[in-house]
Amino acid sequence: MSLRTMVLVGKTGTGKSSSGNTILGRKAFKSATSSISVTGECRKETGEVSGRKIIMVDTPGLFDTDLSEEELKEELSKCINMTSPGPHAIILTIELGPFTKEDLQTVKKIRAVFGKEADKYTIILFTHGDHLTGGMGIDGYVKRRANDELRQVIQQCGKRYHVFDNTKMNDRLQVVDFLDKVEEMVVRNGGECYTTSVYKDVEKRLREKEEELRKHHEKNLEEQKLKLESKFREEKRKLEDLKVSGEEKERKSKELELLEERKKMVMIEYERYYDEKITESRQEAEQTVFPETVLKEMANLSI
Repeated sequence: MSLRTMVLVGKTGTGKSSSGNTILGRKAFKSATSSISVTGECRKETGEVSGRKIIMVDTPGLFDTDLSEEELKEELSKCINMTSPGPHAIILTIELGPFTKEDLQTVKKIRAVFGKEADKYTIILFTHGDHLTGGMGIDGYVKRRANDELRQVIQQCGKRYHVFDNTKMNDRLQVVDFLDKVEEMVVRNGGECYTTSVYKDVEKRLREKEEELRKHHEKNLEEQKLKLESKFREEKRKLEDLKVSGEEKERKSKELELLEERKKMVMIEYERYYDEKITESRQEAEQTVFPETVLKEMANLSI
């Protein structure tokens, strides 16, 4: 099963989160039809759709909301971390309707962060497909309604676009058709994800951080095991030192059995807990902010 990493980008209110939900076929991300950003922070969800394993990263209004510098730094870092070593598809959501100067500015900021080469990995996803009336399809809409600025963006993205009606999550044909277009793009790009020197640097740091966290959790597990062994050994010694006879001896024997059983259960729980922590080391590492990388990307946003 092929793995595809996708990142949803676009102006707040264009339906990024709703589109992510439609693709995954479930309400994975919070969404609302509003110009106010509902998605407070970058989130990553996974799912299996149309024979593909998909990693979907939803972004907050990184490019147009009033985030403080610190919030922007943190969310931009998460976006890069969660899509590392790079996305196979950058999904640019644009709402059907007038393409404004604000829309164009948002697109410019997105290109500034990902780089112009990312155009080869970008597909436009028009939203609010339910607004298409009179039998007009998306091709007809682009031909008749798109202004020069939108046509230029479409051209930059290799004329790749699709339309979603996010009110119809159960319309899986629109999703399969979209993923087929994404797959065509991936094949054209040699099956590789989009990457840059920044992504390569981040991936190296993430692997190092992941290994550091893994060793930390493994060490903690061993320490807890030793403490547990010592604790139960002492309790067992106290029970064995008790001078008993007859029925009391039988009761002591049962208590020792129960103690041994409890020790096994507690040990299993510690192993389960730390095994989970070790497995989640990658996700934990992705929450790390790498200042040098982020500052470089934030400089790109100042356009």
